[in-house]
Amino acid sequence: MVIKVLGTGCASCKNLENATRELVAELNMDASVIKEEDIMNIMAYGVLRTPGLVINEKVVISGRVPSKSELKGILEKHSS
Repeated sequence: MVIKVLGTGCASCKNLENATRELVAELNMDASVIKEEDIMNIMAYGVLRTPGLVINEKVVISGRVPSKSELKGILEKHSS
């Protein structure tokens, strides 16, 4: 599974990246987490508000940082 955190480096973007990396490790998932900071690449996903979360090239969150439990559910849903 490929997970991309979209964001230019704001605090919310960093929080989402950190939470995602922690949960991937905690859940022992076979996933790579990539931080995408290039605004043109972010816009190519149709994300107008960051942070964004993309799993296997599908935007699953945009414009907010989910709670840890919500993020865990999203990752588990897309891992199967």
